[in-house]
Amino acid sequence: MPKYYCDYCDTYLTHDSPSVRKTHNGGRKHKDNVRFYYTKWMEEQAQSLIDQTTAAYQATSTAPPQVPHMPPPGMLPPPPPGMMPPPGALPPPGALPFPMPPLGAMPPPGGIRPPPGAPLGPPPRMAGPPPGENQHRPLFGKS
Repeated sequence: MPKYYCDYCDTYLTHDSPSVRKTHNGGRKHKDNVRFYYTKWMEEQAQSLIDQTTAAYQATSTAPPQVPHMPPPGMLPPPPPGMMPPPGALPPPGALPFPMPPLGAMPPPGGIRPPPGAPLGPPPRMAGPPPGENQHRPLFGKS
């Protein structure tokens, strides 16, 4: 009777029958060997990809990319009112990083803007029922 060789475990099984193979393949040592084999294979593939990418980058790029020259932030002229400063420019100490619109130009949180002339803020809360309302109403019958 021919013997069965397991490539993962590097061993021969005593018999080549489906039940012996099934028992071997379900064992802890075999599963650990399969996991180790494929983990090692994935690491080799990843390292190969890293090596190829590094070689391609070194072949195409010999010098670092040039960054356009910008004058120091103190040398830039101030932006016109209402405009954002150029990228990289720092605001003066104590100033906001962007111009603030005048009060009332931005809608309040929630996106609902009150009508012109309306007081800002939430409406005042009244205690108790509205005037003229009876606090106690019967559930059934005459009111």
